[in-house]
Formats: sequence, C-alpha cells, structure tokens
Amino acid sequence: MIALLLRDLKLAFRAGGGFGLGLAFFLIVTVMVPFSVGPQSELLSRIAPGVLWLGALLACLLSLDRLLALDWEDGSLDLLATAPLPLESTVTIKALAHWITTGLPLVLAAPVLGVLLNLPVQGFLWLVISLLLGTPALSVIGTFGAALTVGLKRGGLLMSLLVMPLYVPTLIFGSEVARRGAEGMAVQTPLLLLAGISAASIALLPFASAAVLRVNLR
Repeated sequence: MIALLLRDLKLAFRAGGGFGLGLAFFLIVTVMVPFSVGPQSELLSRIAPGVLWLGALLACLLSLDRLLALDWEDGSLDLLATAPLPLESTVTIKALAHWITTGLPLVLAAPVLGVLLNLPVQGFLWLVISLLLGTPALSVIGTFGAALTVGLKRGGLLMSLLVMPLYVPTLIFGSEVARRGAEGMAVQTPLLLLAGISAASIALLPFASAAVLRVNLR
C-alpha cells in the first residue's frame, strides 16, 4: 500500500496537474476576485469564506481528469485490479494521494490567500479546520467521478458535470463553517454536518468506485 501511495505521488508530480497547478489556480481565483468586486474591504471580508472555499473546490476538480487516466492508458489499472490488494484499497490510496498533492497544499495556502481577501482574524482557524474536514470528501468524491468516466475520450467535462452536484453539500457546509467562524457565530452544526459528509464519503464511496471500475474493466 505504501509503495502504491509513493508511486501515485511521483506520478502526480511528474505528470503535472497536482501540487503546482492546483495552487496556481487557487491563487489566480483569489487575486482576481478583488479586481472584479472592487477594493471594498467590508465586501471582501463578507465574501472571503465562500470565495476561498469555491476556489479550493475548483482547484481540486482541476486535477481529477488524470487521477485514473494515466493507469488506464498504460495498462496499470488492469494489473491493479488483479493484484492481491483489494480494489477498494487501491481506490482509497489514490484518493489519499490526490488529497496530499492537491487538498493539503490548498489547506496550507488558504490562510495566506485569506489575507488578500481581508478575511477577519478569527476566521483563519475555522477556514483551515473546515478545509481539513472537507477536502478529503472532495478527493474521494472526485475519485468516484474519475472511476465513472475512466476510458472515455474527453471524459473530463462529463466527470465535472457528474461530480459538481455531489460537491455542493460540502461547499455549502464548508463555507458556512468558515463564514460563521469569521463572524464569531456558533459553528457546531455545519461543522458536524461537514464532518459527517467526509466520514460517509470515505466509508462508502471507495466501494462504489471499485464496483464501477470492475464494470469498466470487463
């Protein structure tokens, strides 16, 4: 399992679309927002949690089209499907590799980019907590979407259309945690719902992804 994780991490860095591209896209979104809404500090403070969460979501989505495509193209996916390691574990490791190369850097960069959007000081901690709880769900759900469209020509657009509706609850509760935290309000309810979505996704979706892959590999 560790060898497979290290392999996927190396592929993510070599093939591109992971660490650097996600961070660059996140930075571009954050920088462009003040230009579009104007230099109004109160407005930026109010919309900062939602903008940062939306930027992180889109940055995660950007690298999903290559999540399983590389293994499909070189035939590695067939070998992984017949390996002693259960396919559910393989899918989980790939989701973990995606989170390490994409989700985790976004979590670390979010407080720095929050300064550009005049995010209130009390909101930084809750922004990081919400992203730590929510981005694993984005990676796991994205892996399910990649499994659905693996092998399809130009499947990236179809995968985006399939995954985006599944991302909406995570986006709503994640940005709500960050918003309430920035405004000094109670965050317990959206925080528990966000954690529940991530826990349910991690527990259930690897089995669904593995089942879809078995059908596609027949």
